[in-house]
Amino acid sequence: MTNLKILVVGAGFAGSSLARELAQTGNSVFIVDKRPHIAGNAYDEHDAHLTLIHRYGPHIFHTNSERVFSYLSQFTEWRKYEHRVLGVVDGKGYPFPINRDTLNQLYGMDLDEAGAAEFFEKHREPRDPVRTSEDVVLNSVGRDLYEKFFLNYTRKQWGMDPSELKAGVAARIPVRTNTDDRYFTDTYQVMPAQGYTKMFERMLDHPNIEVQLGVDFSELTDLERYDHIVYTGPIDAYFKHCYGPLPYRSLRFEHEHLADVQQFQQVGTVNYPNDHAYTRITEFKHLTGQEHTGTSIVREYPEAEGDPYYPIPSDTNEALFKRYRELAEKESGVTFVGRLAEYRYYNMDQVVGAALSAAQKLIERLRPSS
Repeated sequence: MTNLKILVVGAGFAGSSLARELAQTGNSVFIVDKRPHIAGNAYDEHDAHLTLIHRYGPHIFHTNSERVFSYLSQFTEWRKYEHRVLGVVDGKGYPFPINRDTLNQLYGMDLDEAGAAEFFEKHREPRDPVRTSEDVVLNSVGRDLYEKFFLNYTRKQWGMDPSELKAGVAARIPVRTNTDDRYFTDTYQVMPAQGYTKMFERMLDHPNIEVQLGVDFSELTDLERYDHIVYTGPIDAYFKHCYGPLPYRSLRFEHEHLADVQQFQQVGTVNYPNDHAYTRITEFKHLTGQEHTGTSIVREYPEAEGDPYYPIPSDTNEALFKRYRELAEKESGVTFVGRLAEYRYYNMDQVVGAALSAAQKLIERLRPSS
């Protein structure tokens, strides 16, 4: 393959996966990120107390894709970890997503699996068609559970009522009639044994990859020297917001170390749907398995302004994104991939899968004809 010069914008999952694939096929890859570190939002580091934390909130890896799991396994060893979450209602924590134990503990019942299914069927409010997140939850569990666990959490998280959000947001959260209290049920539920940053360091450790940090793409003036650009940032920013800004939801993180506290909470994450300005608290030692005399936690405060974290899925925003996508399709020298570039609510494994598919197509396209 001809040695092409390729600029990759963003050193998160999308950019780093693509950079590695392009480098391994003989291209010279220059990867830039405006932040002072690699790994994007998955960046982890040791805090001042030497506790391994996720600076941008908890990142729990899970996937059903053997392809994605095998790919990342080149760059890390894993530790098994099954994430568990409690939702606090009236001062007490209940298993979440909602399962049979949630019902029995919340309502003082002793339902078996068939009884739980009957409970949901009795209390659900049938919605047809199911268009919004409110429709999804009411159609599944009914109004009381909706108001206790979903309504206020969604308002805090998204700054919108569930009736204004597309159905896909709530559809990500299952409802169970059994007692499985794992947040995810994917085949592979693991965490990088030495952390995400170490995994990214190995991914980008290739003689054909040059990494430059603290570099803002919008300030680069030598783009003509590259044969192709891979862009993983916000698609509206690439086009200088010519149709107006795409709405994103941001987060503010409040980290705290608790000295001489072995364990702060029973599970990795505790949701607070109806209390406090924050949505949840995560304790990192559950995720990392680290042994330490103290523990570090993070509270998450959703905000309207700040770094873009979550595309906001509504019909209006989708229509605006499609206008930007039409512009992107005309940019033959640029590949757009990732959560922000595709304005999609991707999980980490989905980002890697999309990046690997994009890399394969790009490599085929750039291969010189014989």
